[in-house]
Amino acid sequence: MKKIGIVITDPEDWTARALTDAARKKGFSPFVLDFKAAEVSINSAAWKPRAEESNVVFKVGDLKLSDFDAIIVRDAGAGAFEGVSFRFDILRELEDEGVPVVNSPEAIRNAANKYHSSYLLAKAGLPVPKTVAVQDMEAALKVISRFGDAVIKPVFGYKGKDIARVRNGEVQFSDRKMESSYLESVLKQLLQERGMLYIQEFIENPRRDIRAFIVDGKAIGAIYRKAASGSWVNNLSQGGSADRCVLTEKQKEIAEKAALAVSTTFAGVDIIEGLTDDNLGEGLTEDSLNKKLEVHSTRTEGNPKVLEVNGTPSGKGIFDAWGINPAEYILEYIEKTL
Repeated sequence: MKKIGIVITDPEDWTARALTDAARKKGFSPFVLDFKAAEVSINSAAWKPRAEESNVVFKVGDLKLSDFDAIIVRDAGAGAFEGVSFRFDILRELEDEGVPVVNSPEAIRNAANKYHSSYLLAKAGLPVPKTVAVQDMEAALKVISRFGDAVIKPVFGYKGKDIARVRNGEVQFSDRKMESSYLESVLKQLLQERGMLYIQEFIENPRRDIRAFIVDGKAIGAIYRKAASGSWVNNLSQGGSADRCVLTEKQKEIAEKAALAVSTTFAGVDIIEGLTDDNLGEGLTEDSLNKKLEVHSTRTEGNPKVLEVNGTPSGKGIFDAWGINPAEYILEYIEKTL
């Protein structure tokens, strides 16, 4: 029986359990692996106790990672830079040892780094929001002034945390309130913490975005992620809700190409629609709708943009909305490739 490792941090995570169940149904022997418990022993050839032993041994507990037939990465864990880097080095080295890793560490790194992901998407000719990366206050203020309504995201952020929206010189964070919302003081703090700022134009939208789930180059389904009342962030982890979405041919093509551009085998691709005649009134009060009709009377129809690609996406939202289980598709891919 082939052994499948599933890298997790939370054993109760819906996607982790779905991957484990899907592996069993396929006749694999699944093992959950918390890479925060991983350790590596390295010995030179001259000091090996026995000639048949490897120079390098990768372990989680008593499990030797090089013995696995494949490894699926649900969540390698956040934390201090050196710890995160170490865990991804292990995944990269296991690939070098011949163990298939899905998604590959390269793909996860590409997706996790919003700046580099934007570069890859733009290089592939895909539509993305206007984006500028800067490293000083003056440059940041110029970009924000030019955009008018801007979003500042952490390059390595997740779950919609620590995203700042800047309008009329005021700052609103996605997940917290700040005592001071003065723009320059916030920018100074963010520059001290991050060393650079990743700034995008805010795309007016009907308080929703699209999460398309891609496996092996094909869109298997999609959901609308709808922002909670009073919020401008659509992430489910920030109180948003999921609803069924049927992708247009254009949205489907963009999502599939985005997953390919970032080199993912499976991915959650987030797409923003912008305002169109079809969705302009969704989620708005009558007064808000009238105001937006005035502002957007010259809007362009059907111009979706890729916000980001998630290389370790949750499958719960699309399962709840459609009954589609991405884990089953991922294990089909593993079965096909082994």
